[in-house]
Amino acid sequence: MHEIKPGQSVELLKELHILTRDGKMNQDSRRKLKQVYHLYQFIEPLLEEIRADHADIRLVDHGAGKSYLGFILYDLFFKAREAGSHIYGIETRAELVERSRDLATRLGFAGMSFLNLTVGQSIDSGLLPPQVDIVTALHACDTATDDAIRYALAKRAAFIVLVPCCQAEVAAALRKNKGRVPAGPLAEVWRHPLHTREFGSHVTNVLRCLQLEAHGYQVSVTELVGWEHSMKNELIIARYKDLPRRRPAGRLVELLQALGLEELSGRFFTSP
Repeated sequence: MHEIKPGQSVELLKELHILTRDGKMNQDSRRKLKQVYHLYQFIEPLLEEIRADHADIRLVDHGAGKSYLGFILYDLFFKAREAGSHIYGIETRAELVERSRDLATRLGFAGMSFLNLTVGQSIDSGLLPPQVDIVTALHACDTATDDAIRYALAKRAAFIVLVPCCQAEVAAALRKNKGRVPAGPLAEVWRHPLHTREFGSHVTNVLRCLQLEAHGYQVSVTELVGWEHSMKNELIIARYKDLPRRRPAGRLVELLQALGLEELSGRFFTSP
C-alpha cells in the first residue's frame, strides 16, 4: 500500500480494479497505478495553473465511458482542494452514466456530475456551465475525440487534453480518393492497406493539431508511455493563447487538398 498517494480513496481504486477486493496489489495493479500517475502528471500542472487564477475549476470529460479519468482526477486533485470546482462526465450510454452517478454518491464525490448527452446537446445544454476551463477526452470512441474538440472550441476552453482514438474515417477517405491524388512518390505512402490505416491515423492527428492552432491554441504532442498496450498512445495538449490563425488554417486546407480529403473540411473546420 506504500505506493498509493496519501489520501487516495481505497474504495475507488478497488472499483477501478487497481486494488484487489481485499485491498492488495499485484503486478498488474502496480502497472495500472503507474499508468494512472503517469497520465496525472501531465494534467496536474494545468489544473494548478487554472487554480492560481480562480479556485472553481470547471472540467468537462467527453466520451467519458466509465469516467475512469474523471474519478482519478477528482480523487487526486479536486477532493482535497477548495469547494466549488466541478467535473462533468459526458457520455451517450445511459447505463454508464447511471453507474458513475452511483459510484460518485457512494464515494461522497459531490463535485462530480454525469450527463447522458451528445456533443451537440452538451454545447447548448443548460446543465453545463457557460465557461469551461479544461476539456478532456481519453480514448473516446466513435466521433467523441472530434466532438470534444468541437465542444472545447465552442467554449474556448483554456486547455484541451486528448488521447485520440477512432481515426478510421480519414483512412477510408484516403482509400476512396486515391485516384484524385496526382501520381508520384507521395501516393506510395498509403498504397498498401496497412499503410493506409497507419498513415490515416497519423494524418488525423496532424489535422486535429492544425485545427486547434487555427483557433489560436498552442499545441504540444507527446507519447503517453504505458497508458495502454496500444499504438494509440499519443497525447495532445492544447493551451489557448490567442495565437495567429492564418498560417495553420492555410496549411490545414492545403493538406486536405494535397491528400484528396476536401470532403472532410467540415470535420476539421477552421472558422470560429
